Amino acid sequence: MAVITVVTSAPPLTEGGHLVLARALERALRDAGHRAGIVTTPANRFGRQARAYLATRFTDVGVTGSGERVDQVISLRFPSYAVRHPRHVCWLVHTMREYYDLWDSFSARLSRRGRLKERVRRWAIQTADTYCFRRVTGMFAISDTVRDRLARWNGVRAKTVHPPPPQRPYRCDGYGDYLFYASRLTPLKRADLVLRALAEPAARHVKCVVAGEGEDRARLEGLARELGLAARVRLEGQLSDAALLDHLARCRAVVFPPLGEDYGFVTGEAFASAKAVITCADSGGPVELVRAGENGWVTAPDPAALARALEEAMADAAAAERLGRQGYTEISRLSWADVVSKLVVV
Repeated sequence: MAVITVVTSAPPLTEGGHLVLARALERALRDAGHRAGIVTTPANRFGRQARAYLATRFTDVGVTGSGERVDQVISLRFPSYAVRHPRHVCWLVHTMREYYDLWDSFSARLSRRGRLKERVRRWAIQTADTYCFRRVTGMFAISDTVRDRLARWNGVRAKTVHPPPPQRPYRCDGYGDYLFYASRLTPLKRADLVLRALAEPAARHVKCVVAGEGEDRARLEGLARELGLAARVRLEGQLSDAALLDHLARCRAVVFPPLGEDYGFVTGEAFASAKAVITCADSGGPVELVRAGENGWVTAPDPAALARALEEAMADAAAAERLGRQGYTEISRLSWADVVSKLVVV
């Protein structure tokens, strides 16, 4: 048995996929016989990241509160991988993307002076990240999307280890009369694309339940009213685990068309519930799992194309079931025991 610490970061009062991943990994490590726990390091606001990196760098993760030696750490996201430990494996969820692949859209909103200031911070963050990545014992990524970013921006090679769905009692109760969307409501998750697709003539009879909270919720509620979708779209807010599993069990299929997603647990959770997934060609991680005509739909990222896929899913329950069952077969090949065997080096 080894003592292993899972290290991640999170802003205050914020729930995200990396925390779901951290808890699932902690459980898997314990199931494998290790003693495991989670340490959460700071994730400060813009302009304060240097302090977060320094605080993380000087966080002592070598000994538990009871005095036991920690045999290994597994870090997940920025700046948690700045911790120091002689056996440090990074299973990267993502870096601070505004200073990487989202730089163009992020910097376009800044003043000239702001861009100059953020360019310096961008250089500092990328330099610090590359330094940290080159000093870990093992470097892994949760998806090919994240792996390719590492190679492009940091010149660092990593192996992809796809996470299985979190350990929940998934089930399939049938293929109902609505589609299901579940995610944090932020612009990158593109729930607005789903709403605009539902407003297209091709999808005029399709119903959808939208679950999640986030800064984009008020805008999405207004957009749903503007597009006349009140009778067909429900925004249900943050769901309990039981309510999430219930929708996954009863929906026809899951729609998830984010932009450049790191991985997207909802894809695996849909498959674990024997539900097909509708996504877009530029959605990143989900496209690594979803194959058009085999376990879901992959469309162009525009409302008309997405609308056609939504309508196809609702028009043919037998096809949706066939694709969902294939997704279930494929996601069942991923196991947390296999993840642990790859990440544990003690």
